[in-house]
Amino acid sequence: MKQRLLFITALIISLTFNRCKDYLDRVPIDAIADETFWKNQEQLEMAATAIYSRVKAKNTVDMENLAENTMWPTSNQYKDIGSGVFPVTQPTVDDEWRNMYRDVREANTFLKNYHNATENEPGAKERLAAEVRTLRALAYSFLVSFYGDVPLITEPLETDDEQIYGPRTPRSEIVDFMLAELDQAASSLPEAIPTGENLGRISKGAALALKARIALAEGRYELAEEAAKAVMDLGVYKLYSSGNPKTSYWELFTDAGKLATGRNQETILARMHKLDIIMHNLSREIQVPDQFARFVPTKSLMDSYLCADGLPVEKSPLYSEATYEAIFENRDPRLTQTVVVPGDTWGGRYDGRPVSQNPDPTVFIKPKFSQDGRGSVTTTGYYYKKYVDPGAVPTYNRDDNDIHLIRYAEVLLTYAEARLEQGKLTQQDLDISINLLRDRVGMVRMDLNFLALHHMDVRAEIRRERRVELVLEGQRYFDVRRWKEGERLGKPIEGVKASWFPELEGSSFRISPEGYLQAQWNRRFEDPKNYLWPVPQPQIDRNPNLGQNPGW
Repeated sequence: MKQRLLFITALIISLTFNRCKDYLDRVPIDAIADETFWKNQEQLEMAATAIYSRVKAKNTVDMENLAENTMWPTSNQYKDIGSGVFPVTQPTVDDEWRNMYRDVREANTFLKNYHNATENEPGAKERLAAEVRTLRALAYSFLVSFYGDVPLITEPLETDDEQIYGPRTPRSEIVDFMLAELDQAASSLPEAIPTGENLGRISKGAALALKARIALAEGRYELAEEAAKAVMDLGVYKLYSSGNPKTSYWELFTDAGKLATGRNQETILARMHKLDIIMHNLSREIQVPDQFARFVPTKSLMDSYLCADGLPVEKSPLYSEATYEAIFENRDPRLTQTVVVPGDTWGGRYDGRPVSQNPDPTVFIKPKFSQDGRGSVTTTGYYYKKYVDPGAVPTYNRDDNDIHLIRYAEVLLTYAEARLEQGKLTQQDLDISINLLRDRVGMVRMDLNFLALHHMDVRAEIRRERRVELVLEGQRYFDVRRWKEGERLGKPIEGVKASWFPELEGSSFRISPEGYLQAQWNRRFEDPKNYLWPVPQPQIDRNPNLGQNPGW
């Protein structure tokens, strides 16, 4: 109950969080004032919770539409940005800038004022400050990834402060700042996974895992390795498993994987949800039963899953495109725990046959390509089941499964990649990282000798592993850009083989020369332009000293 009241109060605080004085310098009666608020630990907890409430939740999954794993077929602005066809006035470009600096501003206000509060337990103030430092670093990590150089602001500023109208700070300086802040935060945070009233709060592992993510993104591989290994050495995290390799990965993203169950020791940072208090709409958006599915897997993603023998689809004798059903057979088990397979229970409620022939519409038989209000429509021929509770699909905003922001799986992937990029990767490194992910689902282990025998590039395979493990977790776009593989984002979005479905042949659907359904083809990626977003035009209008990024 206390946690619920804290969250509700924090939402109110978040609306009026910034310092405010009227023209007579009186204490305002309609806002949280520095002079009266920052007095005790409970107020600090509410202020910190207000900042937590700003962290990306379901829109973490929305960001998957920036890359080529999935697409939102109608009006999602992340899709437009991912296609490379958007102006400097695109609303999301400005929204992200404003939202991240809102988080920075609120964190700055907290960190300026928390010192004088009383605390009920020794170290509580510094622990809460460490949580806020981590959240501020998270906001800056998005800013530098999207825009490159941005203003580094560490103090609450008034509208007449000169710093508001200054130039951007070099990206490298901001990265130095973030890494130092996360080191400082980690020193004041508990090692154990928070439980009870602190469930969901940031721990030492979260600060170190974010440090590993940022260091990897910025090519600071030694620091990335050190931070990832520090998380591994804490000994408090392990991959989630129900004991069944056929379902464990999928279950992690359902109610079974909620932090509140106490069974999940993998998720390091999540946006938690609770039925009837704070919920989201992801299940319905993924398998909406009477419209276009909002997220659909692409052929590019489907092809990235290895076959059960550890070989890619272009090399394995196990792979067949003879039928729609055949492509799901003999594959990395994460494929069938991520994508809907014929025979699965689902919420799209359409199977391609009259009800008289199949009275159970909850069983998926085949994809639907034309909209008539009688089933979930896919623009690629595929559907996701990761993150989906079939029972929540018919409802609106009734999902209460957690949105996972940082998982131990990502830490293991970061460790392996950082070791590789330093030229230090060994089989033992793989066995304590990537092979743990494969063991969870019963996939053949990654073996350096096997890769060499079959002329498979180790770097490409580690990147493949990251793609299939973290799909729908908002990481793909950032990975593709940091790897300088932007050309992937300029290719058409394709789906099923048209010959599998007679309704696609000789129709109005666009088919590639190779015979695959094309869902989007007006995509482009310009180097170096699209490796950064433009500085939003409204921000340049306010502060011309910001300048603009190359090509915009």
